[in-house]
Amino acid sequence: KGKSREIKMKFGFLMENKTDNPGIVAEHGLSIYIEAHGKNILFDAGATGLFAKNAGKMEFALEKVDFAVVSHGHYDHTGGFPQFCEINEKAPVYIHKNGFRQSYGLKNGVLEKISCGIRWSDEEKNMMRDRLILTDGPVKISDDIYITGTVTTTEGFEPTEKFYYSNEKGELTEDDMSHEQCLVIREPEGIYIFSGCSHRGAVSALNAGKSVFPGEKVAAFIAGMHLYGTSCEDRQQVVEQIVGENIGKVMPVHCTGIKAICDLKARLGERCIVATAGDVFHGC
Repeated sequence: KGKSREIKMKFGFLMENKTDNPGIVAEHGLSIYIEAHGKNILFDAGATGLFAKNAGKMEFALEKVDFAVVSHGHYDHTGGFPQFCEINEKAPVYIHKNGFRQSYGLKNGVLEKISCGIRWSDEEKNMMRDRLILTDGPVKISDDIYITGTVTTTEGFEPTEKFYYSNEKGELTEDDMSHEQCLVIREPEGIYIFSGCSHRGAVSALNAGKSVFPGEKVAAFIAGMHLYGTSCEDRQQVVEQIVGENIGKVMPVHCTGIKAICDLKARLGERCIVATAGDVFHGC
């Protein structure tokens, strides 16, 4: 086996909604630093530059990142990228071509006043422009690392929240969340699927990851599952489906919601890991 196969995969949560680690800060957002197959990877960058402070305390060198992946175009996953691009002057940033929609959520039937989309200033956009690689379908980084591109919605597991944006004609249009994508890494023990929010459904994200490496065991599903606002019935349906899969470890984070996290932990026991900002894992 090659040298990269001999070194166990390592990943750490630079940002997550909660933390159990002294000296580490938490915010509503997600950012994960991954070392695998000789590559240093940044998956999302939280809502602000706070993820970079955590990275320093956790001894993860952002300047050594080889490439970054944007899970989808919402502020709580993209806010720290301008700071990242100032720290790291070389790494390309893979973002879906539809990721720049200025979408708005619904609250009590009324559109929210502040966009939940990317909030980069014009100056920041210009600074980052040459670093961005727009994705659509699957992107092969190497034989063992893929970006899924658009996650296909699995029938029966539709998105749990709707967002709206103004299209080219100025018409209010539902955001189909086609800009949600996963990062999939194959290790000897199986594949690791990283999903930011699973806005097209947690089961859809899981299936998208599996489709990249058909027949491979899922070693870990590390995902925001966006179940905090679902009905009990819909939440249980998703939980039952995930529990029924032969997954080594399930790590529900960020927007999963405490009820779904508790449900998964109760059903999966040690196979469910409740990760927080500052936690580091050497494979699963």
